[in-house]
Amino acid sequence: MKPVSWLLASCVAAASVAPFVLAGPARAQEKDMTFFVTSAGSGKGADLGGLEGADTICQTLAEKVGAGTKTWRAYLSTQAVGGKPAVNARDRIGKGPWQNAKGVVIAKDVADLHGPDNNLNKKTALTETGETVKGRGDMPNTHDMLTGSQADGTAFPPGDDKTCGNWTKSGEEGAAMLGHHDRVGLNDSAPMKSWNSSHLTRGGCSPAALQGTGGAGLFYCFAAE
Repeated sequence: MKPVSWLLASCVAAASVAPFVLAGPARAQEKDMTFFVTSAGSGKGADLGGLEGADTICQTLAEKVGAGTKTWRAYLSTQAVGGKPAVNARDRIGKGPWQNAKGVVIAKDVADLHGPDNNLNKKTALTETGETVKGRGDMPNTHDMLTGSQADGTAFPPGDDKTCGNWTKSGEEGAAMLGHHDRVGLNDSAPMKSWNSSHLTRGGCSPAALQGTGGAGLFYCFAAE
């Protein structure tokens, strides 16, 4: 009986250790991660607490997976208002290259990111934990990413609100420019959509307005340093 008991104890011990051994490489990759899609929004629609609040969300999510030693920035633009200049999303995110939680490079630099050959799509635009974000055809569809940006990563001119009050509105007023992380349009025959400048929200900046076009208040985060 003793040999059998010893064997069972050894198997139990091995089973309890195995998950941690397997998790090691994955967590190591997350530490090297320099890009991700937020796994959750602010809970207040497009009100992220401004750029500072959005950056805090990025930093907090990164810290939870061991990547908090980097300086994280949200890929968001703001419009000029009240004497404050506009901010371009492309100027906030460092120089690159950027890779996801699984080590796949999505772009080598700012020009590549905003060019036709970047590698940002549903398979590569993963969350901080390496999970795939639901896109068109999934339930629920959450492919709308908050950006407030033009296709080249620059801010829109002042006037019509395209940043939900520079990321401070969560009601029926205002709108925000969205990108599609899966690069998919309304149907299979529609042309490929932009990852950062596809269409505006409809019906405002509330959680319900974001959900109405396939969103959940998610956005892109990049390691700037």
